[in-house]
Amino acid sequence: MTAYPDLDALQQLGEHISLRRNNSVLDTQVEFDELTVTCTVSGLLDLVEFLRSDSSCRFSTLVDITAVDYPARAQRFDVVWHFLSMYQNQRIRVKVAIREDEIVPSLIRIHPSANWFEREIFDMFGIMFSGHPDLRRILTDYGFRGYPLRKDFPTTGYVEVRYDESEKRVVYEPVNLTQEYRQFDFLSPWEGAKYILPGDEKEGMK
Repeated sequence: MTAYPDLDALQQLGEHISLRRNNSVLDTQVEFDELTVTCTVSGLLDLVEFLRSDSSCRFSTLVDITAVDYPARAQRFDVVWHFLSMYQNQRIRVKVAIREDEIVPSLIRIHPSANWFEREIFDMFGIMFSGHPDLRRILTDYGFRGYPLRKDFPTTGYVEVRYDESEKRVVYEPVNLTQEYRQFDFLSPWEGAKYILPGDEKEGMK
């Protein structure tokens, strides 16, 4: 039997967090059966410490960190943290909006598991985390150019990697697609079909 979250309890939790951390919390909303807390960059560490230690919260487990790119916005990125309280059986989402040149404080001191999550976000989005002891790429190669999960990153990338048999090593080359791969007719696969599907004969009977 599926246990659904107590939405009233989440609403009360949001009010409690807003009251106790009103200097850093900008907004609280219950969305998709989960509490979302939007806060300032400067108040992030204080809020996360509070969420972990407060007796009504006890969000001791960092589940995930991700980001969302909104290129048209002045604050281009949303950085999003997901926490779990196994004591209260609740989940919470913390969200911060930042500019492209803004730096986010690292959570490693509070949640050591943030290490690789923050490296992945740096690798995929180019978002910097202050206080991270080893902020370098984790999924792409060291010489990789650009940030693949940004909306303005080309789907083909900038370079392609292949093993050169003559040089006996991996080489990087500019992406060079043949022209036929760039031709798209945007037609449905059913358009132009030479056969009749069941029910097509009724089209002219209306």
